[in-house]
Amino acid sequence: MLLSPVTKTPVIPMTLPDGPKSPRFVQLIQWISDPVTFMDKCAKQYGDIFTAQVTNGEPWVMINHPQAIQEMLNSNSFHAPGKVNRIFKPIVGEQSMFLLSGERHKRSRQLLMPPFHGERMRNYGKLICDIATDVASKWSVDRPFVARCAMQFVTMRVILQAVFGMGDGARLQALRPLLASVVDMTGSPLRSSMLFFPWMQQDWGSWSPWGRMKQRQRKIHELIYAEIEERRLQPDTNRTDILSLMMAARDENGQPMTNQELRDELITLLLAGHETTATALVWAFYWIHHLPSVRQKLLQELDSLGENPDPMEIFRLPYLSAVCQETLRIYPVGMLTFAREVLTPVELMGHQLEPGTVVVGSIYLTHRREDLYPEPLQFKPERFLERQFSPYEYLPFGGGSRRCVGLALAQLEIKLVLATILRDFDLVLTEKKPVQAKRRGVTLGPAGGVRMALLGRRTPQQNREPVASGV
Repeated sequence: MLLSPVTKTPVIPMTLPDGPKSPRFVQLIQWISDPVTFMDKCAKQYGDIFTAQVTNGEPWVMINHPQAIQEMLNSNSFHAPGKVNRIFKPIVGEQSMFLLSGERHKRSRQLLMPPFHGERMRNYGKLICDIATDVASKWSVDRPFVARCAMQFVTMRVILQAVFGMGDGARLQALRPLLASVVDMTGSPLRSSMLFFPWMQQDWGSWSPWGRMKQRQRKIHELIYAEIEERRLQPDTNRTDILSLMMAARDENGQPMTNQELRDELITLLLAGHETTATALVWAFYWIHHLPSVRQKLLQELDSLGENPDPMEIFRLPYLSAVCQETLRIYPVGMLTFAREVLTPVELMGHQLEPGTVVVGSIYLTHRREDLYPEPLQFKPERFLERQFSPYEYLPFGGGSRRCVGLALAQLEIKLVLATILRDFDLVLTEKKPVQAKRRGVTLGPAGGVRMALLGRRTPQQNREPVASGV
């Protein structure tokens, strides 16, 4: 037995967990093209913890057991350095909280948290409902539409008005398509490859994909800087948008955020809050209309509120909340927690991990554990009415120091958009087959975007039998 020369105690050699034996490049391609199948196969073969080579750097130890996730998020043996998130740098910039570590990351969160406090969310309730109604009112009866496109339009408007605080002027009109194009740059596994392979990130002008993205990015930065400068020259203490609150925030030394910090954090909030929220909404519309019993029960709860309910009354509805929770469980839009790095030697599920080892929690696999969620492939909102899950069993917004800063706004937006549209508009799926999950950048979205059609307007007390899928 090997003994430590200092303590004379047994030394447990570092043993990375077992994992796929295929070459790194093969694993990376599998991870980019079909992350769901990759994780499912690994979990089936290796269980609660395995090593995967799904980056161009060090291998990742991937865990899906709640106790291991709790250890990773809470133990002083782990930290969350920004360098492991460098895949996001080309899009969000160097001053994004995604890329910051230690005290700089802590300062960034402290400056960003107050605008996203739950009480402040009341200011945005009516705005979200109005945007959802306006978008849905433009749908034509019996003319199919792609739910993802519609929800992206809703969430983009919420971001631009609630977060950026921009009115419907020339700057907003210029910014909206530019932001949408940059976000959609990773809208397929093929386009997502540019984030994983630095050699594809070549700016060869407008004829190269990366070059076009960088051109649009420069225009976005110009427009954001112009908005910030205008706010600085014409301060308005009555504004309640998140950008204004960020500009007014001061750290413990009395220092405000710089223009570059504001710009990079706005882009981060866009990336974290636009595509992810839109994707969650599309999944919710799919499941609600795919399962008539869920739709019927949800409509009964929504109709019980009567006309013109207060947005916060909608937010507190138990079955609506359960539907949203189950939506984020069965296909969490964020597949993984932010990666952690081992600081001091630590034993995790029988494996001795040395400093520098990268560990990441699989939210997707944790949410699919049969010991936590019986019949995990079935959409059952009732499971969230029957029991409470710990932050290590259910973590759609991540956890620990990297937990999503905008989760309060995301939860409010998902509930209010769903409720507003379902109460007033009678929709039907036009999909012929069950929809499968597919990578969209770093999110897990429905392939094809979910095709739907509007049958007509509905009255609050209308009790119509749901139309079956595939009409």
